[in-house]
Amino acid sequence: MTQRNILVTGCAGFIGFHVVKKLIKKNINVIGIDNINSYYSTKLKKDRLLVLEKFKNFKFHKIDLTNKKKLEHLVVKYKINYIVNLAAQAGVRYSIKNPFAYLKSNLIGFTNILEVARNNNVRHLVYASSSSVYGASKRQPYIEKDLAAHPLAFYGATKRSNELMAHAYSHLYNLPTTGLRFFTVYGPWGRPDMALFKFTKAIIEGKTIEVFNHGKHTRDFTYIDDIVDGVIKTLDHQASSNIDWNSDHPDPASSNAPWRIYNIGNNKPVELMDYIDALEKTLGKKAKINYLPLQPGDVPDTYADTDNLNKKFNYKPSTSVIEGVSKFVKWYMDYYSL
Repeated sequence: MTQRNILVTGCAGFIGFHVVKKLIKKNINVIGIDNINSYYSTKLKKDRLLVLEKFKNFKFHKIDLTNKKKLEHLVVKYKINYIVNLAAQAGVRYSIKNPFAYLKSNLIGFTNILEVARNNNVRHLVYASSSSVYGASKRQPYIEKDLAAHPLAFYGATKRSNELMAHAYSHLYNLPTTGLRFFTVYGPWGRPDMALFKFTKAIIEGKTIEVFNHGKHTRDFTYIDDIVDGVIKTLDHQASSNIDWNSDHPDPASSNAPWRIYNIGNNKPVELMDYIDALEKTLGKKAKINYLPLQPGDVPDTYADTDNLNKKFNYKPSTSVIEGVSKFVKWYMDYYSL
């Protein structure tokens, strides 16, 4: 088998860090890029990189996806034949305040990824999408054949755009692409702007946490190790144009492009208050809570139908919320020397 040289974008990010760590432990050559932007703590991102740079089969380059010339040079230099695109401007609420950051990273940057992939005969492009694409959909659980035409925040709109852009490239250039719709990923080395990180910090410090929709949310919380398992399984089995397209998608008008979309979640929604309860039990401390209304761009519930991913790749998440929360808290305590 040809040596796999994998480019992972967003390697200093939460999911990217864990994907790279798993790949390099499998003795695969990984080139990581990240622009180390200041959306959240650059120290946390640099500390993740310090862990990765201990491995000889990992090389890091600070590059922004909007710099197509540098991106192309890197792909050619290292003979990249697989790409995992996890670089993006994240965050639903931030997209309401600063939509242009999403235009740059999620649309222009993704176009550059598609271009270098098709120009350099990349064998498979796996990229991050999001449960946010489902937006106003009322169906529970969410399934991939849903239209996903009504995202409620610009972030979700850019992720749905990525899926459609990838389909066009798959159809025109026979470029195998797989989009993964992530559902509320959490775990060690997580993002400080996400609920578990913010809640943990506030409870430890005796501060009040803000709980939206008066706590009446349910979320398909998915532990990071289960996410990584799904990413690598899909990367190993690229989409093929000779697969019966209609087995995954009911639209008979669709082209026979090597293009796939999968939900990647826990398939077990948890009430937000139960999630907070698991955190309180782990910390041995009660939370002070300020209940607030549903926020613009947010949805009350998320629930992933993962049957397609399970059938194709035997994807079966195995981490319970109490186990995952406990592992996060242990990491948090160690990282901040508490």
